[in-house]
Amino acid sequence: MSLNKIIVLNFGGQYDQLIVRRVRELGVYAELHPCDVEINSLNLEGLAGIILTGGPQSVNDKNSLKADKKLFDLNVPILGICYGLQYINHEFKGQIETPTNAEYGKTPLLVDNKSALFKDVPQESTIWMNHKDRISKIADGFKKTAWTLNCPVAGMENTEKSIYAVQFHPEVVHSEYGKTMLKNFVIDICKAEQSWKMEDFATQIIEEIKEKYKNEKMICGLSGGVDSTVAATIVSKAIGDNLQCIFVDHGLLRKNEADEVMETYKNLGLNVKKVDASKEFLDLLKGVEDPETKRKIIGNHFVEVFEREAKEFGKAKYLVQGTIYPDVIESGKDKASVIKSHHNVGGLPENMLFEGLVEPLRSLFKDEVRALGEAIGVPHDMVWRQPFPGPGLAIRVMGDITEEKLKIVRETDKILRDEIKNAGLNEDIWQYFTVWTPIKTVGVKGDARSYDNVIAIRAVESTDAMTVEAANLPYELLQTLSSRMINEVAGVGRVVYDITSKPPGTIEWE
Repeated sequence: MSLNKIIVLNFGGQYDQLIVRRVRELGVYAELHPCDVEINSLNLEGLAGIILTGGPQSVNDKNSLKADKKLFDLNVPILGICYGLQYINHEFKGQIETPTNAEYGKTPLLVDNKSALFKDVPQESTIWMNHKDRISKIADGFKKTAWTLNCPVAGMENTEKSIYAVQFHPEVVHSEYGKTMLKNFVIDICKAEQSWKMEDFATQIIEEIKEKYKNEKMICGLSGGVDSTVAATIVSKAIGDNLQCIFVDHGLLRKNEADEVMETYKNLGLNVKKVDASKEFLDLLKGVEDPETKRKIIGNHFVEVFEREAKEFGKAKYLVQGTIYPDVIESGKDKASVIKSHHNVGGLPENMLFEGLVEPLRSLFKDEVRALGEAIGVPHDMVWRQPFPGPGLAIRVMGDITEEKLKIVRETDKILRDEIKNAGLNEDIWQYFTVWTPIKTVGVKGDARSYDNVIAIRAVESTDAMTVEAANLPYELLQTLSSRMINEVAGVGRVVYDITSKPPGTIEWE
């Protein structure tokens, strides 16, 4: 029997799905389950190994999360990460303490190169720490394999039981040799076959939808972005004409976007109806300043519009959405804390008329969605279309929304997109947009004093939207952008460039 699957057990960490993604990048299928799932209920065919994720709790707490102990009887390699290390040490009668000083961020790591987990890893490298508790007494049968100045046991192993554990997060990009460590575990220790491809995921999810929702009618909300487009294409391949796509113009789109998007969908062959509800949305948002309130108003009214259209489409029972995993994490699902509500996750009303949601991309990151789109034949230009939030320009106009502010953002955003494309950077930069700020600034225009708004440019580089860095735009490009925006767009008096990374900032300003 071929070993072609890794199971990841989730203890509630922020990076749980990122671990799954890292394994998939190695060409090995991985799936995520709650930490307390009954092992006997899982499909263990082809199981090569198990990874235990991090989590926010302390194993010393009475009600701390625990796993089914049968996982230690499966005779497959196990890797514990952060809380996973502490859980393993606790289960094997070691001791965990809460020291005075916690350890967060980039940290120098020292390793024992004789450990199979650290093959091809230098004796000293940088890793990402994120913990309060640490091992005070290592469990019998285990030996220390890594350490930092503040963490005496940053890695341990029991080669007889094939159990390995680290206190840090090898899955995040800040861990210098993290991918090497995961490769050592998945490929060398677990002997997993590198046979998983995005085409396989596409086939699997299409068949699952076809089988589960046979003869059911669905409504899909299309935003014009890659996520909803790929979700709609997947579901359309599964249920065909039983899918009615709705493109809602909520009055918060970019310049000329509605017409451009409808032309693209026509070429894709999707069954799409355009609904102009811009007046409804703008009326509901009038005078609203709080970003969370704006998101929830938009999320609620999107569903109301979809429900209205669903009644015309023969009482569709299900709503298809392009939710991806960063949306889920930021909206506080799957045990993560709420960072901001997404209109298609945290912004949904509890009493919506649909019987349920169909979210085929819920387990994927943005780059995986793009790979999936290419695999199922979505045109390259649409796959690489700029990410655009469901609430649209409502969260790129800080504070209350007016037509004047929307016009300024539309015009400056169009200039930014055109100049990024002219510079040949449109596929190199993850996301870029402009933000209307309520800050007024003094200037000089035509030998006279001016007092106009500050516009912020945001351009970031990322692979998964979980962590981002500001894009290093050429200075000449920034000069061109500033000059054009101030000279061509009435109401713009100053242009600034946002260099904040995520964390601590988010990609959007609101």
